[in-house]
Amino acid sequence: MFKSALAAVALLIATPAFADEVRFAVTDIEGLEALQQEFGAFEDALEKATGYDIKLYPVSSRTAAVEAMNSGNVDLVLTGPAEYVVIKELNDPEIVVAWQRPNYYAQIVVLAGGPIDHVSDLKGKTVTFGSVGSTSQHLGPAQVLADFGLKYNADYKSQIISRNVAVEALIRGDVQAVGMNEGHLKRIRKAFPDVAFTVIARGRDLPNDILVARKGADPKMVAKVKEAFVKDGKTLLSAIVKGDDNKKYEGGFFLTSIKDHNYDYVRSMYKTIGVNMNSFVGN
Repeated sequence: MFKSALAAVALLIATPAFADEVRFAVTDIEGLEALQQEFGAFEDALEKATGYDIKLYPVSSRTAAVEAMNSGNVDLVLTGPAEYVVIKELNDPEIVVAWQRPNYYAQIVVLAGGPIDHVSDLKGKTVTFGSVGSTSQHLGPAQVLADFGLKYNADYKSQIISRNVAVEALIRGDVQAVGMNEGHLKRIRKAFPDVAFTVIARGRDLPNDILVARKGADPKMVAKVKEAFVKDGKTLLSAIVKGDDNKKYEGGFFLTSIKDHNYDYVRSMYKTIGVNMNSFVGN
């Protein structure tokens, strides 16, 4: 009995500190099954790169992710730029690494050869935006129009409509423009091969998706995870893009030099639509 106890103590002493559990959440994926489909391979790869026991932690919403961070139930959260600036207000997390999405920018799409040839032609017209609060479907396109001198929901009528429904309305002539990102336009052109679309305004590249560690997270863990993205970035990226939705990260990079001020452009988007950053848009 005494020898067994000694053996157990020795085993505990010999167990690396990196065997600790680290819980990982993603703000725009609901349900454990979907999370595992997209990030199961990455979960395994990050475990090998860090020595930690990585556990995927599903959250039902952006708000639920913040609650999980504040309660200490989740350690790492992958989120988009629009969500990050709100999470920064509500939890003050630490930036671990940015996940670059190539060709990630907002744009305003109209029918080619139609009555809208310039942004100014949209005055008094209807512009639709996609998922409420989305960086590339709502906030970003609204900022693009603001950069061209059109005030949100004042110089034009804004509507929040799902992208496919909005495109059908655009084709019918019920709306005059749709805000979306470059990947969306590719899929739309494939879905409507007989319709000619054109872009009348593009924004700058949007800030990257970002992995953050909750306030109060173990600094050694944060440093170890950040190191893994530096040393094993190619392996981790290869695992990430095995998920269908994660194909958006193909050709991108992990950036560890990102600072909070790099998201000030997103903060200007909130000002453009007249919303405070102490809660998520649409909540």
